[in-house]
Amino acid sequence: MRIAIAGTNRLAYWVAHYLADEGQHQFIMLSRTPKPLLTARGWQVVIVDYGNQGNLIFNLAGIDVVVSTVSGDPQLSLIDAALNAGVERFVPADYGGSLSRRMPVDPLDRGQAAAISRLLQYESRGMAHTVFACGILYERFYPGGMRSANIGQRSGASGEGDYLANIRSMRSQIPYDASGRPAMISMTAAQDVGHFIVAALDLPQRPREFHMRGDRMNASDLIRVAEAMRGSDFERAQHNAATLRDRLTLARSSHNEQETIRVHLLIATGEGRFDFDDANLNSLVDFTPVRFLDWLRTVWAGELP
Repeated sequence: MRIAIAGTNRLAYWVAHYLADEGQHQFIMLSRTPKPLLTARGWQVVIVDYGNQGNLIFNLAGIDVVVSTVSGDPQLSLIDAALNAGVERFVPADYGGSLSRRMPVDPLDRGQAAAISRLLQYESRGMAHTVFACGILYERFYPGGMRSANIGQRSGASGEGDYLANIRSMRSQIPYDASGRPAMISMTAAQDVGHFIVAALDLPQRPREFHMRGDRMNASDLIRVAEAMRGSDFERAQHNAATLRDRLTLARSSHNEQETIRVHLLIATGEGRFDFDDANLNSLVDFTPVRFLDWLRTVWAGELP
């Protein structure tokens, strides 16, 4: 099987890492610019122009599966080229919560809905797709945030402390669900997302959507895990749907786009978007993903006084 990984962010890196480690599938990485650090590892990096269909189709010739980590118009262009190049399966850059729990008009959408819509259209023309839903990436709690982990740089809320907890300042925001309980969250490390994707390539059946996770807990327990790592209590702000709506109104009235996205993330968490009961991929792969506390201790070692 030949794989094309679109993008060179941290998630793309982990997919490439496990493909190289496994050694059973050939792969290339598609990039807008040269990546000497990746080519130094012996990985083939192909320079592409997402605005040029001919260029994309040419570089996807002979590819069986595309794993995308690019979004928006570049991903739509990539989907079109993949169909025309005869790609059998497309994995879209849609690694958040379950598709079934998204709003029809999604304020957090960055082109994912359009990508899924196009992929559904192309099923009848012979190109299948699989979404890998991982809930929340652990990297939201990385020192410096996801941005420092080279993930989600254009998401608008990728900095340290932009979601639920600021590990450094020990402040937290806890969204509650409609029943008055702290919202449940499924979570996975980016490294394990890459591992899950590669492990799933050889499964005999690949549905439209896989669910995977490294850990699952409610938002209050997540803060307790962070407190255990820090050895101190966090300041806690609790939010229900009404208080989050008020906060959203304030953010919009002050034209604070970053705060608006942060609040939408909390609202989506309270509505259960980043959780699922059945992690159907976990039982099908032969490895154990890292737990949140272990990951947190590793990445914050040496970062704190």
